[in-house]
Amino acid sequence: QVQLVESGGGLVQAGGSLRLSCAASGRSFSNYAMAWFRQAPGKERELVAAITSAGGSTNYADSVKGRFTIPRDYDKNTVYLQMNSLKPEDTAMYYCKAVLLSVYTYWGQGTQVTVSS
Repeated sequence: QVQLVESGGGLVQAGGSLRLSCAASGRSFSNYAMAWFRQAPGKERELVAAITSAGGSTNYADSVKGRFTIPRDYDKNTVYLQMNSLKPEDTAMYYCKAVLLSVYTYWGQGTQVTVSS
């Protein structure tokens, strides 16, 4: 089992940047594919970015391509979401997700990102 703790959210002006962190506790962080999701009020949770367990492949929502990246640090058991050129429509609660063997999934508690215009 793995526990995920997100941090780094906050209030930022449009055009600014934020870096979210998701620290994983437990063993075998390198075995987990990791992803960031977000959910805005009244909307469904959507995938923002994902990275494979080995870090060799990433996937991004069209709405964030070219602006967000999802690096991971195996020494720190942490995955990040680097968000640049933020827009008001990026405002949402951001959640970290860990997936093992496409069967076991774990979620963090979320961190709020608010982008003002």
